[in-house]
Amino acid sequence: MTAHGSVRPTRSALPAYVARAAALALLLVLLLRPAWLQGWFAPFADNGAPVIYDRASLLDLTLAHLGTVALSSLIGTIVAVAAGIAVTRPSGADFLPLARSVVDIGQTFPPVAVLALAVPAVGFGLKPVLIALVLYGLLPVFESTIAGLEDVPRDVVDAARGMGMSGWQQLVSVELPLAFPVIVNGIRLAVVINLGTATIGSTVAARGLGDVIIAGLQTSNTAFVLQGGVIVGLLAVLVSDAIGAIARVASAQRA
Repeated sequence: MTAHGSVRPTRSALPAYVARAAALALLLVLLLRPAWLQGWFAPFADNGAPVIYDRASLLDLTLAHLGTVALSSLIGTIVAVAAGIAVTRPSGADFLPLARSVVDIGQTFPPVAVLALAVPAVGFGLKPVLIALVLYGLLPVFESTIAGLEDVPRDVVDAARGMGMSGWQQLVSVELPLAFPVIVNGIRLAVVINLGTATIGSTVAARGLGDVIIAGLQTSNTAFVLQGGVIVGLLAVLVSDAIGAIARVASAQRA
């Protein structure tokens, strides 16, 4: 460890860096030059069937997919963190069982069923997908918020109170910064879940990588299914790794 507390890469970490670089390179090729990989996917396409998805730009669909996931994750994080804070305050502790039951239902209720119920109310497109993803992503962020706040040492909170901090000041200046690494891990899990789940949005006319997968299923073109699935998988790995790095940096600073 350096004098500034940063950690230098070691040889043992080299394979992980190489794997990340390879995943990023493969993703960029798929999005920007998919024709270069035609030979990889050709065995999975029937004779005469297109090998590379060409109904829309894979890059545009990926950006739309990421936009849906980012917006739903942002909304879900705000709701879940606010709920987690509320039930860890003395005035809201009695509502913990109710809040936990609500987010548990959101996690266990199938997103497809949420879409079926939401479409008649809000129509086709992005809105029903956001509802499904927000509900599905609440649990990990909610539970990590509670775990992070409860893990804050009581003597630290007492010291902040002894310095004359109000409850709000204690929360913002002491508790949330210390709980941040744990909360971020919950956000990472929610984002990864939503990256995969968002593919069902194409069933209700929401643009995304589900378009590629569903087109492959409808035409029995496994090459399309693989392209959509590989892009989603690479995104999940890279995004999870990026958010995990944020959590590790926050944990190191906390230590």
